[in-house]
Amino acid sequence: MQIQVNTDHNIEGHEEFSSQVKTKIADTLNRFSKHVTRIEVHISDENSDKGGMNDKRCLMEARMEGLRPIAVTHQAADLNQAVNGATDKLKSVIESTLGRLDN
Repeated sequence: MQIQVNTDHNIEGHEEFSSQVKTKIADTLNRFSKHVTRIEVHISDENSDKGGMNDKRCLMEARMEGLRPIAVTHQAADLNQAVNGATDKLKSVIESTLGRLDN
């Protein structure tokens, strides 16, 4: 499973943060690694310097063998919450998709 993390120019320390994001995703979605070929992550700060409630956004797209891509998004007050929320959503969607295929 390949994981690609993209951040906008408003995210500081993007290399270290990208590494943390990859680790979080790999740990959470490891059991689906034989079904998921690639995960693209797009992290952005929608309000830039202005701040605001729920202005951090994480969009994740999973590409699975033989299926259409699955995309989820989560907005939160900080980057870690946005990534965690999107990861949890993606895990749920992958579980339900694979569950339907088994039936």
